[in-house]
Amino acid sequence: MFTFSVTDVRAVITRGRIDAFSHGGFRSLHSEVDARPGLWLVGDEGVYIMSNGRLADGQRPLVVYAQECDPKTNPDDWHYKRQHFGGDDGVEFIDAAVLIKLIAAAPEATHLRITLTDGEISLALLRR
Repeated sequence: MFTFSVTDVRAVITRGRIDAFSHGGFRSLHSEVDARPGLWLVGDEGVYIMSNGRLADGQRPLVVYAQECDPKTNPDDWHYKRQHFGGDDGVEFIDAAVLIKLIAAAPEATHLRITLTDGEISLALLRR
C-alpha cells in the first residue's frame, strides 16, 4: 500500500489540469481517445504519483513519492516497491473525477492510501 497526503493528491490533479489547459489536453496510457484528467501511479525507482497533463518540451510533470516508497527517505524502497507494486516497472491511471468525489465525501481525511492487488486498485481515505 502507498500513502499520499490529500493536499499532494489535489496538487497533482491541479497541475495536470493546468498543464493540459496550457499544452493541449491530457496524456493517455493507451489512446488519445480516452485521455482525461487523472494521475498516474508509477512504479519505477520508488513509487509515485504524477500529473498527466500534456507538457511543453523539456517540462517535467509534478511528481510526489509515496510516503513508504521514496528512494530519498527509505533505504528499503526497492524491496517495498517489489512487495506492494511488483518487480517490474509499471503505470496505473487513476481518474481525477473518482478521486475528487472520494475526497469530497470525507472532508476530514488527510491521506489517500492506494493498495494494489492482482488486477485491482483500491482507494481509501485516512485521517492522521
